[in-house]
Amino acid sequence: MFWYRHLYVGEKAKKHRVSIIRSIREKKYRPGIYVITPPSNGNNILDIYPGYMLLMGQYREKELYILGIALGYQESLRLAGTIVSDMYALTGGFCLDEFLAERGSRV
Repeated sequence: MFWYRHLYVGEKAKKHRVSIIRSIREKKYRPGIYVITPPSNGNNILDIYPGYMLLMGQYREKELYILGIALGYQESLRLAGTIVSDMYALTGGFCLDEFLAERGSRV
């Protein structure tokens, strides 16, 4: 699992940032956690996963690049919107690779 250097953190998640990151790293279930990652296919801009999916077989073995963490689905949607808005403001488009390159990170 890789973590974005400029990790996006939702408002509610900020209070529990350290414990959320620890539970994700230790692969422990914690209700209400959502992670935002680069898309798994070419049709999306970002993917949003509930934390419990990271414990399932195919995701447990997968090396995910986590761009953001949130508490609750609504907060994850707002956070994904913030990432896309920042992406558009910086690059003038919706290319995640270009956005991450501009910010000094990569997928």
